[in-house]
Amino acid sequence: MTGRLRDAALADRAGLAARHPQVFVPSVRRRALTAVIIATLVGLAPYANWRLDMSVARFGSGIVRLGHFMALMVPPSAGGRLPVYLKALAETLAIAFLGTLLAAVLALPFGFLAARNVVANRILHFTCRRVLDTIRGIDVLIWALVFINVVGLGPFAGILAIAVSDFGAFGKLFSEAFEAANPGPVDGVVASGGSKLEAIRFGLLPQIFPVIISQVLYYFESNTRSATIIGIVGAGGIGLHLVEQIRVLEWQAVAFLVLIILVTVAIIDWLSTRLRLAIVGRGRMPL
Repeated sequence: MTGRLRDAALADRAGLAARHPQVFVPSVRRRALTAVIIATLVGLAPYANWRLDMSVARFGSGIVRLGHFMALMVPPSAGGRLPVYLKALAETLAIAFLGTLLAAVLALPFGFLAARNVVANRILHFTCRRVLDTIRGIDVLIWALVFINVVGLGPFAGILAIAVSDFGAFGKLFSEAFEAANPGPVDGVVASGGSKLEAIRFGLLPQIFPVIISQVLYYFESNTRSATIIGIVGAGGIGLHLVEQIRVLEWQAVAFLVLIILVTVAIIDWLSTRLRLAIVGRGRMPL
């Protein structure tokens, strides 16, 4: 029985190969093109290393210096400035939270406008998409530098930088969530006599609400790290203290700051995971 099945499979394969030779026997042109692409990439690698001044010797010396710095970081020490660092850490968390919340609130209506299944106007849809692309294309660090010159140094500039940067990302993610939603519940609300607004509220939002919550929680966790980075350029928070300690070569204080940042991010990750499971696990929007 096994032999007969094998013979039938071989016969069927031979028939398929006869009917579709381009699948079973790749063309010489395609093979040559693949070989040229691989050869080009392999050839560009050493050229890129040369142009970027990359070398094994520099990498080895860098590893040695890194080991020296890590030895200087032991043991981590706050140097008697623990209350100052904790206050700065709370400021960083506030920057991340307020920036993420502001971005999500502002991006929600733009997500509706950028979704094809919500707004049928092509011009409005295209304009919203391009605006979101433009904002999203500028890094949060650049926005921080811009707002530092607009509103001055401090956490307000950091909040605005995160809010504007995440506004572009949330707008795109929300619009894609709207477009991927099942149209059945929306059609059901309309068929039962509901208005367009009611169809969105009761047919569309309950589907994408868990997705939105998951995305916002993830970005809050990510923005905790971003708030530290933009603090280095003067947007407030613990990043300012971190760069100051690096400049004066206080490596034990640097290690302490890095550790409390890592612990904070881990705690936020755990809390956001539990909250996301509690909300998203229900799979519905609270009324």
